[in-house]
Amino acid sequence: MISDAAIARVASREAERFRAANRQAFTHHAAAKGWFQSVPFHWMRDWPSPVPIVAASAKDATLTSIDGQRYDDFCLGDTASLFGHSPPALAAALTKQAGEGLSYMLPTERGVALSQRLAAMFGLELWQVTTTASEANRAVIRWCRGISGRPKILTFNGAYHGAVDDAFVDLKGGAPAMRASLVGQVHDLRDTTTVIEFNDEAALATALCGGDVACVLAEPVMTNVGMVRDAPGFLATLRRLCDETGTLLIFDETHTISSGYGGHGVTHGPTPDLIVVGKSIGGGVPCAVYGFSAAVADRMAALNASRPSGHSGIGTTLSANALAITAMDAMLSDVITPAAYDHMLRGAARLVTGLEQEIAAADLDWHVTQVGARVEFLTCPTPPLSGSEAKAAMHPKLEAAIHLFLATRGILLAPFHNMMLVSPVTSDEQIDRLVGVFADCVRALKE
Repeated sequence: MISDAAIARVASREAERFRAANRQAFTHHAAAKGWFQSVPFHWMRDWPSPVPIVAASAKDATLTSIDGQRYDDFCLGDTASLFGHSPPALAAALTKQAGEGLSYMLPTERGVALSQRLAAMFGLELWQVTTTASEANRAVIRWCRGISGRPKILTFNGAYHGAVDDAFVDLKGGAPAMRASLVGQVHDLRDTTTVIEFNDEAALATALCGGDVACVLAEPVMTNVGMVRDAPGFLATLRRLCDETGTLLIFDETHTISSGYGGHGVTHGPTPDLIVVGKSIGGGVPCAVYGFSAAVADRMAALNASRPSGHSGIGTTLSANALAITAMDAMLSDVITPAAYDHMLRGAARLVTGLEQEIAAADLDWHVTQVGARVEFLTCPTPPLSGSEAKAAMHPKLEAAIHLFLATRGILLAPFHNMMLVSPVTSDEQIDRLVGVFADCVRALKE
C-alpha cells in the first residue's frame, strides 16, 4: 500500500529536482507570455512537471530538451510519432516536397500509390484524406447519418474521438450527461448521441434495436481512460448486431494502429464498415484518413447525386494537401511495415515482462495491460471492463508522482495516463532503463 504522505513526499522532491535541472525551461515559460497560459496549446500544461519540458529536437525514440536533458521517449507525441521521430525516409520525402509546393487543392501523382497502400494495409477499398482525425470522425458521422437517414450515433463511455462534439456524452450514475469539462457547450447532444458502457452486450442490443442509430463509433480497444480491453467475443457481437440492425460500424484506429500491421481490426477482427486513422500515419505531419467499403461508397455516391449542390460540411481547404499525401506515402512505403511491427511487439513484450516482475517484487496489487505496441500499468488489481470502472481505478496524484519521477531520470510517458509506446527504433536498453527507473520509483514510494 502506498500512502498519500509518500506520494506527496516524492512529488515534492521530484519537483525540486526538476527545477534544478531545467532552468532554461522556466526562463522560456516566463518569456512565453504571448501564449495563453504560456504555451501554444493548452494541453501542453497537462504534464506533471512544474512547467513543461521545452523540446529542442527529437530523433528515433529520444527527445532532447533546451536544457540538454535527453529522454527515452515512450510518449512519442501521444502516438503521433509512434514509428519514431523523423524517420529518414519521411524527412527526405518532406524535404523534396517542400521545394515543389505544399498545398495545391489538386491531386498529386503520388496519391495513387498512397490509396493503394491504404487499401492493402487496412482492407477497405475507398479512402479520403483530412487534416486531423477529429475532422475525419466528423466526416464519417455526417456520411453515416446522410446515407442511413438515421439521426443518432452510439459511442462508449470514456472513449475519445478527438474534438468531435457528438462524442462528448458520458454516463453519470448510469444516465447520459453532457461532459461538464467542455468549454462553451450550448447544444444538448443526448437526443442524437447514445452512450453505453464498453463490453455491455445487453445495452448494445437495446440501443440498436430501435433502428434509429446511424453508426457506432468505437475504438476497438479504449485508450483514453487507461486501456480497456474488449471482453472475449464483444467485438464479434458488435459486428453482428450492427449487421442485424443496419447500423454502420466505424473503428477509430488512431491509437489502436499500435495493435498490429493494419490496426486492430485487421490483426484481431472484425472488419468495420468505415475506419479512421490519424496522427502516426503521417509521422507527425498533420493528416488523417478515413476508409470505407465499396458498398458504403456506393451509398455515398448516391447521396451526393441526390443532394443539392453546395458545401457538404465535409472537408477544409487543407484537406489532402501535397505535404500530407507525401508524408503518408513515405510512411506507408518505407516506415510502417510488418518488420517494424515485429520489432515493436517484441519490445512491448519485453517491457511487460519487466514491469510485471517489478510489480510482483514490490508486492503491489497493480497490473499491466498490453495491446500490440501499447503498454500500460494500472494502479488497480484487475483490468477494468468499462469506462466507469477505469475512471474509478485512476489515482491521479500517484500517477503524476510516478511520471515526474521518471521524467527527472530521463523517461517520458504520456501525461494523460500511464501509457507507454514501443516504436520500431526503441532499443532494448531504453526498455530496460524504463523498467529499472520504474522499480526505483516504486521503492521510493514505499519508503
